[in-house]
Amino acid sequence: MENDVLLKIEDLHVDIKTDEGILTAVRGVNLNIKRGETVGLVGESGCGKSLTSKAILGINTANCSASGKIIFNGMTHSEQNEPLDLLKLKQNGKEIRAVRGRRISMIFQEPMAAFSPLYTIGHQINECTLLHSTKDKVEAKKQTIEMMKKVGIANAEKRYDQYPHEFSGGMLQRALIAMALVCKPDLLIADEPTTALDVTIQAQILELMKSLQKEIGMSILFITHDLGIVAKVCDTVAVMYLGKIVEKAPVHEIFKNPKHPYTQGLIGSVHKIGGPKHEKLFSIEGTVPVALNLPAGCGFYDRCTKCIKGKCNVEEPELRNISENHIVSCWNEEAAKSNNAEDAK
Repeated sequence: MENDVLLKIEDLHVDIKTDEGILTAVRGVNLNIKRGETVGLVGESGCGKSLTSKAILGINTANCSASGKIIFNGMTHSEQNEPLDLLKLKQNGKEIRAVRGRRISMIFQEPMAAFSPLYTIGHQINECTLLHSTKDKVEAKKQTIEMMKKVGIANAEKRYDQYPHEFSGGMLQRALIAMALVCKPDLLIADEPTTALDVTIQAQILELMKSLQKEIGMSILFITHDLGIVAKVCDTVAVMYLGKIVEKAPVHEIFKNPKHPYTQGLIGSVHKIGGPKHEKLFSIEGTVPVALNLPAGCGFYDRCTKCIKGKCNVEEPELRNISENHIVSCWNEEAAKSNNAEDAK
């Protein structure tokens, strides 16, 4: 139902001005995020995942320009109850600043770079609380310390007055999550939040995010290239390649029945528990091309082992439904459907 959709991205394009010309890094992304849902945005580095997420908050760099629509339906706790097109708001205007941190929060990849070394952790988390939650400094500090405790920071009262260099990487990531969640947002954007952490801390952070999600009732857009994390935390998976979503389905369907060759390659590159010890993992040859002066056809053509010459390199396939909740953009899948239809006759 439309009322269940918290965020709706329609035909999103992000262009980057370079010395060589205009680089279209995001090329027509369409994505819905429902209330309380965790959506995984998956793909290699350079596919446009982070640019898509930053476009939601209007925080891409000055040489980027975004077009399309990003309809946010999460203004129920403010005077504005109508859906809001975030792309129409001024990048540093009052309306978008009321959304950032309060209604939509973001956890960035590098916790070491996310905090200023000049201020204490408590002071920096408290900025969000004072800006969006309460003007009472005593109450703001209380809320900040409570959230620090919730994310598993021991001795939160003492840690409140410590500086970033006094925190380990795992503790900094917890502090970053506390900053993102202290105002109880409707949507949390997590941009590879566990990449720099060891597996034990990673598991703790994922469990923490899921438990806080249930408590607050928020949605999560989880950006990663780690399919193990996707299987653990996501409800729906959108696979992104060269600035486009090439496949989207519920998480169990993606792992059980991947249709796009790129999705199949990503899943094939992950070692299976219980599989042969000397099993050779699948590797996708080549790298993601630069989205500048792209040739006609499918962007995955040069790396695809199942491409149809004369079709895949001539015309780019559109996203099509192959079942109720499963969409894919691939001529190979279209050919398979046609053959099945012929066989049925």
